[in-house]
Amino acid sequence: MSTPEGLRPVDVLTVVAVTTVTPAVRRVTLTAPADVVAAAGPTLSLLVPRVADRSPVWPQVARDGRIVWPQGSHGVSMRRYTAKRQDPPAGELDVDFVLHGDGPAATWATAARPGDLLGVASAASLGEATAGWVLLVGDETALPAIGRILGAAAPTTRGVALVEVAGPEEQQPLPAPAGVEVRWLHRAGAVPGTGTLLADAVAALQPPGGDDVFAWVGAESAAVREIRADLRGRWGLRRTQHHAIGYWRRGRAASVAD
Repeated sequence: MSTPEGLRPVDVLTVVAVTTVTPAVRRVTLTAPADVVAAAGPTLSLLVPRVADRSPVWPQVARDGRIVWPQGSHGVSMRRYTAKRQDPPAGELDVDFVLHGDGPAATWATAARPGDLLGVASAASLGEATAGWVLLVGDETALPAIGRILGAAAPTTRGVALVEVAGPEEQQPLPAPAGVEVRWLHRAGAVPGTGTLLADAVAALQPPGGDDVFAWVGAESAAVREIRADLRGRWGLRRTQHHAIGYWRRGRAASVAD
């Protein structure tokens, strides 16, 4: 089928492997040409087919970046995720899916198998910035982003990473510079998005002072709003010193940067 002038097809990636990382996290390894993998991240607008529709009708992308959906039923939902790993020479990338909830992405990831397809509509940065002292805050949906930020941080970086997960079984290796303390916060049976673990942990911190500070936050939207208010108020951070985004909303299935 020809592509109308001014539109381009979305990039389509193929599942090559599926791995259980923790009880609630499934890692899907996808393959595509090297240039597609290089451009696909770190934050991806993924086009997730319905499980029952193994031959979806993909949308197209206009020159201004708009997604142009086909008429009628197309069997595809769009969700934003962070690529856990990108390896352009190998033509591979990994995406971690959190399986709590019954939304289209979690449902797709639960049933994913080699040969299945995902589309990529667009890519964006994580919104991070380099600083001598960093605060990273998130739940399990933000782990890929926090991991990438820590992995790219200078060895001299100092700060704190606060990560909320269900319990010890959901902790993942999270290498960090020696000066960055990683603290795991356990919900201990609480429903995701219903507690104040992250906001309370940020409220208990003493701001480091100075201008060489950056805070990155990604979690349930209500928690992010509370933390953002603290960062702008008590911490006194300017807009250029923090990036806080609701990755999902309580009452809706978790989807990174939804």
